[in-house]
Amino acid sequence: MSEPKPGAVAGVSEILVMYPLDVVKTRIQLQVGTGAQAEYSGVVDCFTKIIKNEGPSRLYKGITAPILMEAPKRATKFAANDEFSKIYKTAFGVDKLNQPLSILSGASAGAVESFVVVPFELIKIRVQDKNSPYKSVPDAFAKTLKNEGILAFYNGLEATLWRHIVWNAGYFGSIFQIRTLLPKPETNTQKTVNDLIAGAIGGTFGTILNTPFDVVKSRIQNTVLKPGEVRKYNWTLPSLALIYKEEGFAALYKGFLPKVLRLGPGGGILLVVFTTTMDFFRGIHYGKEEKKPETPLK
Repeated sequence: MSEPKPGAVAGVSEILVMYPLDVVKTRIQLQVGTGAQAEYSGVVDCFTKIIKNEGPSRLYKGITAPILMEAPKRATKFAANDEFSKIYKTAFGVDKLNQPLSILSGASAGAVESFVVVPFELIKIRVQDKNSPYKSVPDAFAKTLKNEGILAFYNGLEATLWRHIVWNAGYFGSIFQIRTLLPKPETNTQKTVNDLIAGAIGGTFGTILNTPFDVVKSRIQNTVLKPGEVRKYNWTLPSLALIYKEEGFAALYKGFLPKVLRLGPGGGILLVVFTTTMDFFRGIHYGKEEKKPETPLK
């Protein structure tokens, strides 16, 4: 796989800006009640209560886990997508990537990415919970390992696969289509604007598709079983049906607003930083006098 550094830079940039929204998203997803039973009535209410009752720093509690995760996660996402794009073009005998192959490449990259992120996501979710018994990311890691064993870090793998396959398919497939509809950029500024628009729309579309899987993943990963207790949420599709039955269709989109506020603009930021950084590294590698290869996804 080629050149992971730009993806890493892009991922860290996005998480530093958007992390508080992720905390809010998790809090809303984990609350089982609806209406008057729900502790948080919405995004603003959740932000307000966290700041008032727990302090502003709580919005960044657990950020170590996603920062450690984002570099390999984003690097894997773009590198894997680039590699799968080449594989599928060869396999299907085409010279240029088309939208179906963009979707297939994105889904394949999402599957690979899932195996990287699951342990980090589990720790992050557990630390973000309001009633978390863990003081910090290292504390959550140590206690999970001690009390549940190393395999516990892969609780929610199946739901994470669904989440990442669907999001990446929607993200990369949308980017390909949107770029064909936008005016061809004549300057670097225009290219940046196009990437920002395409990435933001792609991030929004991916979020619309994958939020139900994210709700299930959060609940599975935050579950710590007591001796003799049966897991309520286990496999993804039965869990989706259970949430729908007990809480209604809207519950499958709990946390959607903070999630889309993060991953919509975040998808644009991610793509812009990735392509800009990729161009920078390739400029250094090939030199100003040589013709540089085209950045993936352009």
